[in-house]
Amino acid sequence: MKANEAYRYRLDWFVSFVSVVEHGGFSAAAHALYRSQSRISTHVAELERALGVRLFDRSQHPVALTADGRALLSHARGILRHLQAATEEAGHAAQRVRGRVRLGAYPSAAAHLFPFLFECSAQRFPGIELVPWEGATLELEAALISGDVDLAIRPVLPVTASETLTFQPLWREPLVAVVPGGDSSAGALRLAELAAKPLITIGENTDRANDHFEANLVFEQAGLVPNVIFRTNQPQTLVALVRKGIAVGVTNALAMVMANTAGVRLVPISDVTQGREVALWWRKDRTPTKAQEAIQTLVTEAPPPDFTQLTP
Repeated sequence: MKANEAYRYRLDWFVSFVSVVEHGGFSAAAHALYRSQSRISTHVAELERALGVRLFDRSQHPVALTADGRALLSHARGILRHLQAATEEAGHAAQRVRGRVRLGAYPSAAAHLFPFLFECSAQRFPGIELVPWEGATLELEAALISGDVDLAIRPVLPVTASETLTFQPLWREPLVAVVPGGDSSAGALRLAELAAKPLITIGENTDRANDHFEANLVFEQAGLVPNVIFRTNQPQTLVALVRKGIAVGVTNALAMVMANTAGVRLVPISDVTQGREVALWWRKDRTPTKAQEAIQTLVTEAPPPDFTQLTP
């Protein structure tokens, strides 16, 4: 059938026809559809004239389908089913979340979460454009404050300078020592042992807020002054320097889980009970969009990192 030929038929003809069949007669169909019986009869008669066939044997009580009526019934029901499916899909599309969300994360969190978030957002929220942004901890804070990102995954420490930011905790991860692969040290190291070695730690390679990074705080709380020769926010840089025996690394576990650690060995730090707490951050002085709320939900549903491989 060509598209313009469909104008010969009215949808209510098919609705009335199917109702007469399903309710057992014209009167019952009229009652179910809140129409007069004469209106139902007119609809069926007009459908019969358009098709050039008799659909009901009206000599029987109750009326019975003719052979042509039985042949049409499955098609008429199919028309109504397709129409219902189309209207439901249109309704879902109207409610589908749309928008653009700029999500920031520090490198190891990005490596852990971005693949999951891209896959899930494409499946569940195809109307959302997810824009990734990767940066160091302090850069993420600045990006949130300036509005360059809408959401950010960063550690709770260092403490943010702006009171406009708030967060939702996601996971905790231990700090680990990173030693050359040929190092035959024991299965775990203590902070005092590490403080006596040249160290590479996480943080900024400047004086900005380094005292508030986790690796510095654990030494400070233990009354120790570590010999930190270099700080980096790039896990692979830390691994490369440790692999050459230049220093021992102290970093967050996720950084090493996501990095290529060939040539080095991860060693637990036995007397550190607190590690890094990671959270999802946003500005509390701005009303989030539906798209931002959807991505926030996905982030909180993401599986946490697996640190079982770090168990000695």
